[in-house]
Amino acid sequence: MRPYESYVYAYPHKTAYRPLDPRPRLKEVWSGERPGALYVHIPFCEMRCGFCNLFTRTGAPEELVTAYLDALERQAEQVREALQETGFATAAFGGGTPTYLSARELTRLFDLTERTMGVDLARIPLSVETSPATATPDRLSVLAERGTSRISIGVQSFVAEEARAAVRPQKRAEVDAALDKIRASGVPVLNIDLIYGIDGQTPRSWLYSLDTALGWRPEELYLYPLYVRPLTGLGKQGRAWDDQRLELYRAGRDHLLAAGYEQVSMRMFRLPGTSGSTDYCCQTDGMVGLGCGARSYTSALHYSFDYAVGARHVRSIIDDYVAETAFGTANVGFALSPGERRRRHLVQSLLRAEGMSRGLYAARFGTDVLDDFPILGSFAEWLTVTDPAITLTPEGLAYSDAIGPALFSPEVRELMDGYAAC
Repeated sequence: MRPYESYVYAYPHKTAYRPLDPRPRLKEVWSGERPGALYVHIPFCEMRCGFCNLFTRTGAPEELVTAYLDALERQAEQVREALQETGFATAAFGGGTPTYLSARELTRLFDLTERTMGVDLARIPLSVETSPATATPDRLSVLAERGTSRISIGVQSFVAEEARAAVRPQKRAEVDAALDKIRASGVPVLNIDLIYGIDGQTPRSWLYSLDTALGWRPEELYLYPLYVRPLTGLGKQGRAWDDQRLELYRAGRDHLLAAGYEQVSMRMFRLPGTSGSTDYCCQTDGMVGLGCGARSYTSALHYSFDYAVGARHVRSIIDDYVAETAFGTANVGFALSPGERRRRHLVQSLLRAEGMSRGLYAARFGTDVLDDFPILGSFAEWLTVTDPAITLTPEGLAYSDAIGPALFSPEVRELMDGYAAC
């Protein structure tokens, strides 16, 4: 089995979503559901990296950002009316790059989110994504003053040649300065994203980037394998990625473990004792997504707006969003059958180092996961099965990007295969 099939960050993937007919009203969708997480999407960046397949546009003018925030407020007001409760346990501003917004615009984003959604962002864990170019003192001051508990910054590589190879134009001095400013801001958790498998990267240069990142002693590090996808800058060049990704992954994993970090998943490493406490459970709680690229989910339905990667289609969707006035229905999504709910619980649990609690699964569904998913026997060499839990072995974690997709249902795979990339 090849170790790198696709990155599984949610199940089902957005490419399995289709237009809903009829379009359910959000009041019906959220009836009896607990919206544990709040996600606000800002679809703007100062540049698009060569590996990026996120829903984002570059160079948005100020008037478009203002119109987007106006639409975000309209959407938040209508979504809030549909919710029976807003007991959010965690929140995130993502993108895109939320700090593409100016300090004044960030203040408005905090104000409208708190006022409209009825949540005090300073009282729950709040994560915000940034970039080296936009981690400016005035923006970071807003984040710190409003209670941000975690800042995540995409560095990808501290080696200039590798950053250029990934079509990530950045100056090392700018990266260092951004990290210094984040540390000076007082936000308690710093996460640094790094990528392995870049053209020309070697074990030595990979460890150099890791050691350089460790100089800031970040509470978290995410190590991402490079994927070259259609419609991204690197994908359009028709270039293949290195076969050495698995070697680099193992080297990075072992290096961080030796440095005192604990492994949370194939990608995530953190310093013990630095995670914020929250009662949010991704297997059982829902998520409210605001913004045109956000995904929302309940126990029975996942939904969003239209999805695209290509710049022309992304711009069109953003233009439609800022002109929208009616946000009271779910338009594009995937309804989860009882079997798909079981599968989602398995996928969301198993790919974490702590594994899947068999007791939680049985309490929720009334069955044993091994009976429901005999396919798990195919991965016996990568699993540790005990009465309390099923966990991936260290080598199983290395193969997360193959095991995850293998657990997708035939229906979801067919929908994903039939998605017309645009």
